[in-house]
Amino acid sequence: MASLKDLKNRIESVKSTQKITKAMQMVAAAKLRRAQEAAEAARPYAQRMAAVMANLSTAMAGTPGASPLLVGTGKTDTYLLVVMTADRGLCGGFNTNIVKKARERITTLQAEGKDVKLICVGKKGGDQLKRQFAKLIVERMDLSGEKTITGATSGKVGEKIRFMFENGEFDVCELVSAEFESVISQKPRAKVLIPAKDAIDEGVERPDLAGAVYEAEPDEEVILNTLLPRYADTVILSALLENVAGEMGAKMAAMDNATRNAGELIDKLNLVYNRTRQAQITTELTEIISGAEAL
Repeated sequence: MASLKDLKNRIESVKSTQKITKAMQMVAAAKLRRAQEAAEAARPYAQRMAAVMANLSTAMAGTPGASPLLVGTGKTDTYLLVVMTADRGLCGGFNTNIVKKARERITTLQAEGKDVKLICVGKKGGDQLKRQFAKLIVERMDLSGEKTITGATSGKVGEKIRFMFENGEFDVCELVSAEFESVISQKPRAKVLIPAKDAIDEGVERPDLAGAVYEAEPDEEVILNTLLPRYADTVILSALLENVAGEMGAKMAAMDNATRNAGELIDKLNLVYNRTRQAQITTELTEIISGAEAL
């Protein structure tokens, strides 16, 4: 049985841990509000950009001069998966769920005979995936130095993806990230980025133009060539912002659970401490009474 001193030290240690988890919960709650506002503010812009791309792509998808970013290479032999996770842990199963989704997608594609390459955005995803798929990882991007996620951040990721695509290193690109639904719900998803037409067809409802015909100046091809890289960066930025909001929500929930668990453990240890102390006092009293009777 542990001594009173050991129990007291254990209680103090758990109390110190409880203070840390409580502080981390409060910090995550403050960051969550800002991250959620940023993610929600980015959604309308991304949706409008996708709607514009949908209208332009309808006229260009079947023409010989259509951009490869829009229509793809005509093949689906090589897939690039951009796996977006957090750079830090202590956020429950947030990172693990995204990596699980990536593993499922990799396994499915390999079973279909596809070649798979990985870009890991975020330290935790790279650390987990390298255990099983180290040979597939072509790039690891650490965003821990970024205080806030901005267009410049998504531009770095988008520039790397476009550079690889222009060099013929893959045919299809998918983003594997988390979709922020609520504080307790962050749903992992795999979304097509290139060819953009597949992503637009999958996730955008085209408006009814009621037979109206629009003329673009300059022509659709020039506009698309300008907007496609920006569209890709917008989708990446939206995914990164959703990830940050999801991470903060998961971290707040995880630290709340840790704080409550620490409180329950403190109560149990206090009960054991009091019982041990009472037993020790009873033993001492018994020894004193026995000694007095012996005299």
